[in-house]
Amino acid sequence: MTAPAGPQALVQLDHVTKYYGNIKALHDVSLEVHAGEITCVLGDNGAGKSTLIKIIAGLHRHDDGRFLVDGEETVLANPRDALDRGIATVYQDLAVVPLMPVWRNFFLGSEPTTGTGPFKRLDVRLMRETTRAELLRMGIDLRDVDQPIGTLSGGERQCVAIARAVHFGAKVLVLDEPTAALGVKQSGVVLKYVAAARDAGLGVVLITHNPHHAYLVGDRFVLLKRGAMAGSHTKDGVTLDELTRQMAGGSELDELSHELERATAPTSFGGRPVDGGNG
Repeated sequence: MTAPAGPQALVQLDHVTKYYGNIKALHDVSLEVHAGEITCVLGDNGAGKSTLIKIIAGLHRHDDGRFLVDGEETVLANPRDALDRGIATVYQDLAVVPLMPVWRNFFLGSEPTTGTGPFKRLDVRLMRETTRAELLRMGIDLRDVDQPIGTLSGGERQCVAIARAVHFGAKVLVLDEPTAALGVKQSGVVLKYVAAARDAGLGVVLITHNPHHAYLVGDRFVLLKRGAMAGSHTKDGVTLDELTRQMAGGSELDELSHELERATAPTSFGGRPVDGGNG
């Protein structure tokens, strides 16, 4: 008897491989992104997270395997193609203009206009009102959307970027290390809005090297190591301790701990024992 099919993934990578010349940046990586779920991709520097983002965002094409959007195998031509398919990516360095107001950054590149011909101009009132309303809908209550976005904290700027993606119709939201440069309190603020995007029905890909942040909000976890998959779990199939252990290297960490164990006797320098006395 055939098991009933689960809900179709918004985005699916099926045994995807990517080469840069002779370098294999990704090897046989699979993941699924579902509506109303957060898929966390974990790995240290050099694990392949950046390459994975670039494939999903349409910056680079995969060389092997399948990339499916809404169940249809596809190759994204460029980031605009990804956006047209409902895939929005928020990078760690946030493409904002610090001296421009929040509302101007919210609509940057997609500004609505009013009037025609020589009387055509930016619809500033609509942009201000929409920005304020969309931020409030996500639970973000800014004092003033006219303030320069550069005056906001790193966490607040991340939240504005998330609200912007939701407003412009993203179905899949890819977040590149959104808490990497933030303290504990600001990280908590960002994770709250990541969860809000999930609750709004988006499929979220959270790229992070922090298993504690991932486990707080994640539904699925994919671990990368040197471009290959080191693990794939659902929330009910792994504990935080096990996720952290796999992220840290598991058996490699055990081996390292043995190498770093100190003898109980005092260490000697230059073949001479250390004198623990006072003279």
